[in-house]
Amino acid sequence: MTDPFVPWIPLQEPDFMLTGPLAGLRLAVKDLFDVAGMPTGAGNPRWLETHPAAADADAEAVARLRGAGASLIGKTVTDELAWSLNGTNAHYGTPENPAAPGRMPGGSSSGSASAVALGAADVGLGTDTGGSIRLPASYCGLFGLRPSHGRVPLEGVVPLSPSFDTAGALARDARTLREACEVLLGTSSDAPEPFTGVLAPRDVWDEASPEARRALEPAVDRLGLEIDTAPLFDEPDGLERARVAYAMIQAFEAWRSHGEWIEKAEPEFGPGVAARFSRAADVSAETEAEATRHRDRVTELLSERLSGGAVLAIPAAPGPAPEPEASIDREAVVRLTCLAGLTRAPALALPSGDVAGLPVGLQLVGSPGDDEALLALGEAAGPGRRSADQA
Repeated sequence: MTDPFVPWIPLQEPDFMLTGPLAGLRLAVKDLFDVAGMPTGAGNPRWLETHPAAADADAEAVARLRGAGASLIGKTVTDELAWSLNGTNAHYGTPENPAAPGRMPGGSSSGSASAVALGAADVGLGTDTGGSIRLPASYCGLFGLRPSHGRVPLEGVVPLSPSFDTAGALARDARTLREACEVLLGTSSDAPEPFTGVLAPRDVWDEASPEARRALEPAVDRLGLEIDTAPLFDEPDGLERARVAYAMIQAFEAWRSHGEWIEKAEPEFGPGVAARFSRAADVSAETEAEATRHRDRVTELLSERLSGGAVLAIPAAPGPAPEPEASIDREAVVRLTCLAGLTRAPALALPSGDVAGLPVGLQLVGSPGDDEALLALGEAAGPGRRSADQA
């Protein structure tokens, strides 16, 4: 396990003289975001070599947080081009998971999650395409928000799959997360409409281990809302078909984002990332179009089930953080994370239990635009003191 910060940029001392609603909070930024005067490495040495030595301006998400008084302390390790869920990097190592020592931190916002969990930062800025905030939040015992698609501008951020990519945040407590996300989202002062019920479909919950289900079920009860456990899909393979649609769209868009650079620059990737990009090159426009049609059907289904103010409550991961040499069932992970991406919905991960002393998180998914309501529900379900009580 390694330090969560990128090795080529020296750490900065926090500036506690800054003012604003986030004054006194230390900010760690995933190395997909431009920071003025610093290189953006995207987790790959060849990317670092073939792109500008320093960004001209902060990415909009970074600018919003810094403008609100957050003190940037450093940029953090990311899985290569953000296309992994383990938190490993073949070039820079695996950031530490202090909540589960010796185990994976989860990716691709692994460095930001590690920095926050270690107490080195109060807010970790990350991206979430297919679970890259929610999974490390679950593995590291953190709160994390994937916003509604499009709520946070992505100017100055290295893309992966633009129709899924979002920028969000991680924190050790719900209040700090809410404060940071209010800045990212540009939230109004109007109180959000509360949720009226919980959808906890048994077909989705079956993707988690029995131990994780037992650990998380009490957290659903603590939401204090009527619970509906009816299956989400009518057909037995409905969730798997949703995962396949997600995977095809993501692969098509990832190759469209980076294929030209890969063919020209010939970067060296770690095994998993290399295999995914190799397969992505073969995904046809026809396959992507059919997957998009299925995406629309899943979106319509979830919209119907959440109509009237319900929130979807499902495990954030199949179980706790795996050991480095463990065989990872990536498809099982994506079956739990793909619904928010497919439907462009916000999703909140909150620490909600443990399995053999290792944290596991609950994932709350709302309808698009429910970001503030999710943050309010998360704070009510898991309130915490502001990090370091620095305000």
